[in-house]
Amino acid sequence: MRVLLTGHQGYLGTVMAPVLAQAGHEVVGLDAGLFAGCLLGPRPQDPPGHEIDLRDVTHEHVSGVDAVIHLAALSNDPLGALAPELTYDINHRAAVRLARLARDVGVRRFLYASTCSVYGASGGDGLVTEDAPLRPVTPYAESKVRVEDDVHQLADDHFTPVYLRNATAFGYSPRLRADIVLNNLVGHAILTGEVRVLSDGTPWRPLVHARDIAHAFAAALVAPKEAVHDKAFNIGTERNNVTVAEIAGEVAEAVPGSRLVITGEAGADPRSYRVDFSRFRAAVPGFGCEWTVKAGALELVEAYQKFGLTQKDFEDRFTRLAWLKHGVPVDETLRRR
Repeated sequence: MRVLLTGHQGYLGTVMAPVLAQAGHEVVGLDAGLFAGCLLGPRPQDPPGHEIDLRDVTHEHVSGVDAVIHLAALSNDPLGALAPELTYDINHRAAVRLARLARDVGVRRFLYASTCSVYGASGGDGLVTEDAPLRPVTPYAESKVRVEDDVHQLADDHFTPVYLRNATAFGYSPRLRADIVLNNLVGHAILTGEVRVLSDGTPWRPLVHARDIAHAFAAALVAPKEAVHDKAFNIGTERNNVTVAEIAGEVAEAVPGSRLVITGEAGADPRSYRVDFSRFRAAVPGFGCEWTVKAGALELVEAYQKFGLTQKDFEDRFTRLAWLKHGVPVDETLRRR
């Protein structure tokens, strides 16, 4: 297929583009370029693409492709809290507009990167399925719920949207993010010798490696229409349903000499949930996630040491909110250009 990949210069997009190309697809990118320079290691060879604000996309940008994979978003809860209207403008309204443009020009399949954060404070001890109530607790997660609802209205016999609710991502990407839990804890351990957890460590988190996300999207791209049409799928694996304390423990083992400290100073975290991922495995036989939390921690340790992670880059370049605030003020960076 000829695939338009939005956010191809982001943390996930940089990993996904070569996976799609290796599967035989022609990849066209679309990205505002805000994080193109957030590199740890060699610069990747990006696919050809459009540098454009998502809010300015036209029919021209989506014409001539068979499918759209939509990753581009302001993917950071603190940024969403700082500028919620901006989050809704880009993550919600621009995403729905993109889907409508794609449908209008004859794109057949639209894969949307949603999140398991839509379940929020799920409550109970059971595994959360795709049919569970959605209880988002941040503007970021709320924007994902709104997109799913609105794009559902666009589905018809000729337009197949699929909503992939990714667990919390982890793992090395040439365009690193350090503001997600495993990547962050490993970075702190490498740089300070301490694995510091600010909550009490009890909240549950479902984790999934960036490469496993990429392979899930590649599988959904070619799955039979009847298996995925207008459906939501949790993306991840049950073995990576872990508590924050368990994640921290894996990090402490992966970084020799590091010390685990659970302070509890941030209080209770309302986001706690364990997720059932069986629906996607049933819809796409043969798919399975390969990466464990332990393997991801070891991979990150190797990459951070090999490419010389510094405290400054860890705090600024690889932290989304800091990069936007310290590089160019948020309102200037994200306004319509």
